[in-house]
Amino acid sequence: MIKKITYYSFLFLLLSIVFFILILSTTGVETDRFNKLITKNIAKSKNIKLKLQTINFKLDLKEFSLFIETQNPKINYINQLIPAKNIKVYIDFLPLLKTDLKIKKINISLEELNYAELNELSNFMKPSNFKNFFSNKIKKLKLISEIEFFLDKNGDLKNYIIKGKVEDLKANLFKDLILSNTNLSFFADKEDILIKNIFGEVNEIEINNGDIKLNLENGIKLNSNFISSMNLNSKKINKFNNLLKNLNLAGNIKELNGDFNNSIFINLDKTYKVTDYNYKFSGKVKKSKIELFKTIKNNFNIGEIKQIFLSDTQVELDISKTNYKLGVDGKYSFNNLDFLQLEIDGNLKGDLLKIIASFDYKDNFDLDLINYKKPKSEIAKVSIEFEKNKNVFNLKKLGFKEKNNFLNINNLKFKNNNFVSFKTLNINTRNNNFSIQWDKKIIIKGSKFDATNLPKILNQQGTKNKFNGINKQIEIEFENIKAPLSEKLENFRLIGEIKKGKFIKISSKGDFGGNNFLDISLKKDSDSEKRFLEIYSDLTRPLLTEYSFFKGLTGGKLLFTSLIDGTKSNSKLKIENFKIVNAPGVIKLLSLADLGGLVDLAEGEGLSFDTLEIDMEKNKSILKLNEILALGPSMSVLIEGYQDNTGLTSLKGTLVPAKTLNKMISKIPVIGNIVIPKEVGEGLFGISFKMKGPKGNIKTTINPIRTLTPRFIQKIVERNNTSN
Repeated sequence: MIKKITYYSFLFLLLSIVFFILILSTTGVETDRFNKLITKNIAKSKNIKLKLQTINFKLDLKEFSLFIETQNPKINYINQLIPAKNIKVYIDFLPLLKTDLKIKKINISLEELNYAELNELSNFMKPSNFKNFFSNKIKKLKLISEIEFFLDKNGDLKNYIIKGKVEDLKANLFKDLILSNTNLSFFADKEDILIKNIFGEVNEIEINNGDIKLNLENGIKLNSNFISSMNLNSKKINKFNNLLKNLNLAGNIKELNGDFNNSIFINLDKTYKVTDYNYKFSGKVKKSKIELFKTIKNNFNIGEIKQIFLSDTQVELDISKTNYKLGVDGKYSFNNLDFLQLEIDGNLKGDLLKIIASFDYKDNFDLDLINYKKPKSEIAKVSIEFEKNKNVFNLKKLGFKEKNNFLNINNLKFKNNNFVSFKTLNINTRNNNFSIQWDKKIIIKGSKFDATNLPKILNQQGTKNKFNGINKQIEIEFENIKAPLSEKLENFRLIGEIKKGKFIKISSKGDFGGNNFLDISLKKDSDSEKRFLEIYSDLTRPLLTEYSFFKGLTGGKLLFTSLIDGTKSNSKLKIENFKIVNAPGVIKLLSLADLGGLVDLAEGEGLSFDTLEIDMEKNKSILKLNEILALGPSMSVLIEGYQDNTGLTSLKGTLVPAKTLNKMISKIPVIGNIVIPKEVGEGLFGISFKMKGPKGNIKTTINPIRTLTPRFIQKIVERNNTSN
């Protein structure tokens, strides 16, 4: 019996306790008994003033702690009214039995707040820059939140936790950068702020699954991750271009479509100065258009490049305070039609830039030096690796391959845009097969070389010698050289020396075939910088193709001598036994002079000449033709004039048919005594002419003459005496 009473008593007590706990953990016990006691003790906190209505005494099973709950309390914290809808005050149980109330924690559920209300509450938030942020950056929001205050034994604030969610947020983050239509959840205390589940828009860029973590212990450390989805046309993306210019990009992004992962780290010191940062960006560009700030122009007939398009391209970007990395793998186009493979791996660290790239190339590409032209329909494979450190550029590798044509360069170095050295160069095209090695000597060797365009390139005016750092001996050996006008030069050998980028010694020989040779020699004066050049060729046309003055000249043998002193030169050119055939300038001159027979001859078999001698001086700005004397069985010509570096030409001279001239000379007992024919009816001696104008628009005028200058007659007589 006693056992049953004991059992039922224990069971009743247990059920009572369970029932009591159930009541305390659900509805609680309503009372106003503790109102004055709680208000009095909270007032000890010095910062919090509380006015309560009827309260419920409850039990929090999760924390196994007693708390007092009330609705719509009046809370004033640091003289700031907090719009609360619910408050829970957690107390120590044991001191409560002694009527000594000790508050451990206060949990406040706030009413929904808008921007204006939150701005007022930000007064007590730390650090103080959050107050500035709310006042100046936030334009719109809805906030649903809870605040937990943790108090010490003296009732002073030890820590706090704020958590909740934000809806319909709009903020001006930076100039031209606006966050809108944004929702998120957050958690914050004295040391950390954690923002999660960020969904919104930044200038019409969708932000998904974003998070931000702020650590406030020593300055501010910010970490953020989010996904951005972009579908921007030129109008939408213009809002970002001012920000992108700060990255020193090559152009404006006019169109961008893709999804990207973003990661941001920023470290600020106690004065809020940025001490470190990192931004990582990765994803696939579905479609993009970039408009370059500067049109790319070149000497390879590629054409002007104004826009670059990307499609289905994986992009990775890693920007930090000391490093800049870029990875691109996808397709590109210059015309938005032909998309070709592209791969780039770039790294900028301080002043050191490293780029490794490979891409397919379909457009035109001309390399005039070796007369190579890539067909536009063919796709070439290009690979490049280079480093740039301040003013030093090192092209470590360059590869170009199109079908059986290829070009490889290794370790090509420039400093201050001046050539320094390279290791090897190999070229194999339809008309070229040779290599260049840079060692103790420069050795150029191969089975064939296309020199068709070489005279044109050598004739181009250059204002600066970018190769003045070269001081080496050089050896050149080609089995076959394709010369201009389809001539062939075989077994070409050259031994020479280069100093400060210029040849100071040359000894070379080549065979045109048919017992026709080319000899070139260059020597430097040991006591000065003067150089003496001599060129002899049994064929003239390959060496004169780039000079319009010699257009129509065929046959003959050529001897050219020149004294070169820095940028100045004094030269003499002599050509023997040649013809002028279908030369437009000569034919026009003969036509204007009404020398019909000579016109017919020039348009047919050609005008024959015994000799042509040119005495000329050249410097940077002008080519002065002191004298051009041509003697032939049909006519003789004496010319002088100049051509400046703009192409302006001015010539004046005298042309006399040989029949009249021979009669005159035969009647001269002493040179200069006779200037007018003695026989009546012999007619005019010839014509004087002037030719002047810019390149491509030279005008010619003529005047008949009845007398020849003594100088002209003297030149003819001297030449005849020399020939005899």
